[in-house]
Amino acid sequence: QVQFVESGGGLVQPGGSLRLSCVASGFILEYYAVAWFRQAPGKERERVACINHSGKSTYVTDPVKGRFNISRDNAKNTVYLQMSSLKPEDTAIYFCAGKEMECSWSGFDYWGQGTEVTVSS
Repeated sequence: QVQFVESGGGLVQPGGSLRLSCVASGFILEYYAVAWFRQAPGKERERVACINHSGKSTYVTDPVKGRFNISRDNAKNTVYLQMSSLKPEDTAIYFCAGKEMECSWSGFDYWGQGTEVTVSS
């Protein structure tokens, strides 16, 4: 069965850090670009970051630039989102999604179920 499974979410205080993981199963992740999206309650889904199949190209959107970092370990079939200096506005469900080879913000073949991140004191 082809799927992504996210983990690592939770409750964290403002200014804190979390590392999210996105594990792929049923296919070889090294042929896929992987992006993270997030959706806050009552808001539309938002782009967060993307990494291409080799890991040599990464993209981070302006709301999280300088605070979030995306990386991957193809040997573990896993992509990570390291989040630091978290703000209450980062509260959302975070999803990972995969598409072949290079990053873009559409045309994703696989999606995970999401992991919830809450930033609150």
